[in-house]
Amino acid sequence: MISVCMATFNGEKYILEQLHSILIQLGKDDEIIISDDSSSDGTINLINSIGDSRIKVFPNQKFHNPTLNFQNAITKSNGDIIFLADQDDYWFSKKVSVMVHYLNMYDLVVSDCQIGDENLKVVLNSHFDWRNSKSGLIKNLYRNSYLGCCIAFNRRILTKVLPFPSYIPMFDTWIGLISDFYFKTYFIPEKLMIYRRHSNNVTKLTSDFKSVNSYCLRIKNRLLFVLALISRVFQF
Repeated sequence: MISVCMATFNGEKYILEQLHSILIQLGKDDEIIISDDSSSDGTINLINSIGDSRIKVFPNQKFHNPTLNFQNAITKSNGDIIFLADQDDYWFSKKVSVMVHYLNMYDLVVSDCQIGDENLKVVLNSHFDWRNSKSGLIKNLYRNSYLGCCIAFNRRILTKVLPFPSYIPMFDTWIGLISDFYFKTYFIPEKLMIYRRHSNNVTKLTSDFKSVNSYCLRIKNRLLFVLALISRVFQF
């Protein structure tokens, strides 16, 4: 069984296109778990308008935090295989089948993707090339390769990943680092989706795709991940 876990907040502009690109790839016993962080627009109404019983919505959450919102979606899931999905991207038709194939050999996999503008026009052909993406704990502490919307994993990694430490900057880096430490990870070279960039993305980048975070903040964030790893490994 596959669970696609999605955290939503005021996502009405792109949510239908994303959900339709996912649903056509799922089986009748699979599910999409949506944790909605108190959207004030038409997100929930649009999701409900699809009328697909595989979509399970948990509305009116009060996290005001994407990491906690995603954690809630993951904890509500039932699948042996878990995909993470943003509310505003677009999945290519073979994304699920390709990633499930590799999950027979690895615990966590990450696909390459194209980066598109708000109309899905491709503006960067390979996220992997841009980030020099690869597995490895030290490499990903230095420069993170793990993009949440490109990640899928076997459920067993949740024994180490959850709960997310309350102070980590972002959950996808945490999932990747824990998987690098405890499990087998693999970076799939195929581009399996378009990562849509627009003015309301949670992760902010400059026009040339560089982080808007200051050098000091980036160092602080890395130290927080190191602290979280040490605490999880030694169960502090």
